[in-house]
Amino acid sequence: MCHELYASLEPQGETDFHGLTRCPPRRITGGEEFANKECGMKALVVEAHGAPPVLKDMPTPRPGPGEIAVRIETCGLNFADLLMVQGSYQDTPELPFALGMEVAGRVAELGEGVTGLAQGDRVAVFGGSGGLAEVGCFDARRAVPIPETMTSVEAAAFMVAYGTSHLALDHRARLQKGETLLVLGAAGGVGLTAVEIGKLMGAKVIAYARGAEKLEVARRAGADILIDAETADLRAEVKAAGGADVVYDPVGGEAFEAAFRACNPEARLLPIGFASGDVPRIKANHLLVKNLSVMGIYWGGYMGFRPEAVTGSLSTLFAWHAEGRLSPHVSEVLPLERATEGLEFLRSRKSTGKVVIEIQPAE
Repeated sequence: MCHELYASLEPQGETDFHGLTRCPPRRITGGEEFANKECGMKALVVEAHGAPPVLKDMPTPRPGPGEIAVRIETCGLNFADLLMVQGSYQDTPELPFALGMEVAGRVAELGEGVTGLAQGDRVAVFGGSGGLAEVGCFDARRAVPIPETMTSVEAAAFMVAYGTSHLALDHRARLQKGETLLVLGAAGGVGLTAVEIGKLMGAKVIAYARGAEKLEVARRAGADILIDAETADLRAEVKAAGGADVVYDPVGGEAFEAAFRACNPEARLLPIGFASGDVPRIKANHLLVKNLSVMGIYWGGYMGFRPEAVTGSLSTLFAWHAEGRLSPHVSEVLPLERATEGLEFLRSRKSTGKVVIEIQPAE
């Protein structure tokens, strides 16, 4: 497996005054370029949980059976990357590993047994890790062709955020036209896509975010009602708007508690994540009294036990994008050398929409 390269091979070459191993510059494109390389790419590597990730020169990985090597052009950052650094994410790889869950680029090499793809194909891949590198090896079954209408930056910002929101709202919550959807963290990476998709599905969308600037971003995505987290009483405002039928929550903490109390009978609550750092405790007797349902949604988990739900959802989403009905919002595009700044944008919750790392130019 590609990950084994991080653990078993030490980078070789001259060392500069920053302690980074430097190798002759190479443009990784595929085929014979991959052969016999001991040191050929940069990657942002986690070497110890809780320690800052380190940009290193590393051996270029080769694909194993059923894998593809991808010349990575862009990588979308996710809150889960921060959890992986701490070692607290449910799918944190063994140390050391490269961060980066979702990428866009071109197929550079095919592993044994891979069919349906060719060198040079533009693909987006949810690999779970390994994306903040110039080359990554991933299960070929996770590769999705990138439509001609989509840029590499958009593709890297698309799969996890839009995929999570669509699977949550359509497959899990069965959001119906005319229902009221409350989105917490509505200007964040996944929250903003929930606003956009909820509106496309015909819901009345209430956006809850911090400050006028973030609320304006949510309004442009389609939100009907705006609630400022800095000043408003969330429960009172939602109740005044008629209550919530579906709650989409990537935040947790006190916001979940207030949203819970503003739900209509038979409402569905979707815990997406806990950006606040506070995992709420749910009182089962309150679920009983109001006939509420709490539905967990872990998009990456579906890759393992029901991948057809993910591929079907992505087909719908790519079609919507091609029709001009979805517009990925990317607030920051940074080079690989500044990837840690991108992670800090997520940690401090200063970004709106997605943060994307541009690793090398699109071909």
